[in-house]
Amino acid sequence: MAALFLAPLYILVNLYIMRWLVLWMGACHRILQSRAARCLVIAVYAALATAMLTGFLIRIEPLRRILKTIGFFWLGCFAYTLQMVILFDLARIALRHSRWKDALTGNHWFAVIGGIALFLILAVSVYGIFHARNIKVKEYTIEISQEKVLEEPLRIALVADLHLGYSVGERHVKNLVEEINSQDVDLVCIAGDIFDNEYEAIANPDRVAEILSGIKSRYGVYACWGNHDVSEKILAGFTFRSAEAVERDSRFEVFLENAGIHLLEDEVIEIDNRFYLAGRKDPDKADKEKENRLSPEELLEGLKPELPVFVMDHQPDELEKLEQAGVCVDLSGHTHAGQMFPSNLFVRLRWENPAGAMKKGDMWSCVTSGAGVWGPAMRIGTDSEIMIINIKETERI
Repeated sequence: MAALFLAPLYILVNLYIMRWLVLWMGACHRILQSRAARCLVIAVYAALATAMLTGFLIRIEPLRRILKTIGFFWLGCFAYTLQMVILFDLARIALRHSRWKDALTGNHWFAVIGGIALFLILAVSVYGIFHARNIKVKEYTIEISQEKVLEEPLRIALVADLHLGYSVGERHVKNLVEEINSQDVDLVCIAGDIFDNEYEAIANPDRVAEILSGIKSRYGVYACWGNHDVSEKILAGFTFRSAEAVERDSRFEVFLENAGIHLLEDEVIEIDNRFYLAGRKDPDKADKEKENRLSPEELLEGLKPELPVFVMDHQPDELEKLEQAGVCVDLSGHTHAGQMFPSNLFVRLRWENPAGAMKKGDMWSCVTSGAGVWGPAMRIGTDSEIMIINIKETERI
């Protein structure tokens, strides 16, 4: 329902941007002051600004997919357009009270400054779109407690937040699999948000599942659910909640089976008599589906105390409880590390560990910034990544 409340604000902000766009056009050239030119630009802008809504309402393919894809690109461009226009207005107000107020007035300066702003918006947006497709490998080495017997080092590839759908498809998944396979890992963990709320958003799900089935590792590929692994109506990242439980889409599970990915839902398995791997239910998904979620103590009860315990938990939100329950390493995603500037500067205000590896008591919290994107189809100030975690025992004295 948040989308309905924010709709009037979104309309007002776009009117604010369109006003400056029309004024800038007029400052650039006399021809652009004509009604025909203004109407054309406003029509194009309106089509872009409403692409998410029209894609939500229209069910005809491939028109729906085209509109949705445009809409996700637009969201990122819109975010930086708004920031640039606000900065432009603040600078204009500041200049009014400076000694340069007379020198920097007139249509000429308005056209130049507006042109620079437009160039920066386009440059940042294009960079963000291509940068999101560039998957980086970030490697960490951590040591676990002497009380745990690992026998030999363990190399884990942590992936999360694929958000398979309109913005992430075959090419991106293929690059992801190739990068994982080049790392020669023992275990692959996918910590939730494999999907992006809509199974239909995946252009060729059978082919994508086939590509994912090519992941190679010593002990296999395991996953837990995330908050977006739910089939529900979504508009510009906002879901429409109801009092009734969300019905599960069995196609998600079938997809994972075809991809050779083992799903753990509040389950623990012992692997090779060396360590335990657990997968927790996501709290938001469990709430929407009206299901119970085990506490860390309930989930890990009765395990052999000498074996290390690794937990996949999509949201890194219960670090203290997990550490107290005896977890060695908590594997998470969800935060996207903020995904786009300036969100990446403030994400630490919400999450104790927004990205990277952090020691929490005797436990390590490992949070990946994610391999895909959510909402705007771009990354600025963060990376799409595969997190490689080398785990070894603390040297005994």
